Amino acid sequence: MLAAIVFLLDTFSPLEFSVAVLYVVVVLIVDTSSQRRTVLQAAAGCAGLTLASYVMVHGTTFAGTPPIRASIGLTAIGITTFLVLRNRAVNERLKHTERQRANLARFFSPRLVDQLMDADERLPITHKQSSAVMFVDMVGFSAHCARLRPEAVIVMLRDLLARLSSAVFANNGTIDKFLGDGLMAVFGLPMPSAADVTNAVRSAIDIQTAISLWNAERYQLGEVAIRVAVGIHHGDVVFGDVGGDRQLELTVVGDTVNVASLVEAQCRLLDVSILVTGSVMDALYAEGSDGLAAQFADEGRHLLRGHTEPIHLFSMSTPLVP
Repeated sequence: MLAAIVFLLDTFSPLEFSVAVLYVVVVLIVDTSSQRRTVLQAAAGCAGLTLASYVMVHGTTFAGTPPIRASIGLTAIGITTFLVLRNRAVNERLKHTERQRANLARFFSPRLVDQLMDADERLPITHKQSSAVMFVDMVGFSAHCARLRPEAVIVMLRDLLARLSSAVFANNGTIDKFLGDGLMAVFGLPMPSAADVTNAVRSAIDIQTAISLWNAERYQLGEVAIRVAVGIHHGDVVFGDVGGDRQLELTVVGDTVNVASLVEAQCRLLDVSILVTGSVMDALYAEGSDGLAAQFADEGRHLLRGHTEPIHLFSMSTPLVP
């Protein structure tokens, strides 16, 4: 409708200026609610109406100011269309960037998200490097579930995983995956630092502190205390995408991951809340975190499932058994 009005003004109005410039309003209006292709079609239509109006009024004569006014109108339509499409492209890139940032923020700390977004080169999808792997699991989850309604179980899990995630992200960790009533986190991937093991241990301490504070709240509400076990191992892992054709996920694999999981399970047998391996202790000293290392007690060597050699374990203890 607006394009028709501009066409009539351009064709039959005695005004001595480039009425066709008003077609830019049509392009701008179409841009607010249409696809890129529709914008191009509208711009082409406006340009066609401008030329049609000129031919109807002036024929094929190109003398005086009419050709100049028509050229101004066509130029205005062209520039407006170019700017509209450029603005669309910029907005699409911004939306894509925000989607990427939001996806990364689900698994990486804010600092790591910034580093990944600012990286000039893409990280290799598959590579091997040394990292600290941490497993966290709720103790007695099945017993808790037996006392709660299904809705209450989900609420409890959301609260639990939110606290675990915050402690991981606060120490520059990466959440590899959620495991129902716990999670697996990696420190040193995708970008290593000089304090990866220190960050992992601090994250474990923060987790136990957060759970203690949460239990104080739960006690006031008459709810049962929550306990979690944390196991950490340090060593080489392989980082890459695994899965089938329809679904892939980035994860870490290797014996370091298996040992970390077994160490977390060993917490129940030793009645401790945080359990780490000798390689974690060595890395703490290497990173200059002697104070953290001094807080651990020597639990001796233990033979873990699937291993032929005992593994030296160290604990930071608060009782896991009520």
